[in-house]
Amino acid sequence: MPYTILVADDEPAIRTMLEVILSADGHDIVSVGDGKAALEYLRGHTPDAMLLDANMPFVNGFEICSRVKRIRRLSHVPVMLISAQTDDQLRDHAKLVGADDVVYKPLSGKNLRGRVASLIEGKRTK
Repeated sequence: MPYTILVADDEPAIRTMLEVILSADGHDIVSVGDGKAALEYLRGHTPDAMLLDANMPFVNGFEICSRVKRIRRLSHVPVMLISAQTDDQLRDHAKLVGADDVVYKPLSGKNLRGRVASLIEGKRTK
């Protein structure tokens, strides 16, 4: 079943890679280059999942996640944060803002596709 997935990352190469990886499963990918654009999209849309870069200009992935989880219409949408950092502080911060998962760069296509599918299916069955 195809899903709509919001991808927000300020690196064009990462966005393109995520689009290619996730569209291989037939998903519709909405790709934006910063946190402000992600929030603008979310004003009128409810994606099935979000992949947000933890460190973006204007509004970072942590802030977006924190806001999304407080909005009834969006609170059920799974949020996966993406980061090049792999420290415990980042993982703790992600948990604090309500992120459902954290993945680290460099990204593995097969692993990422499986985790995104599990995240969406897990939320749908709750």
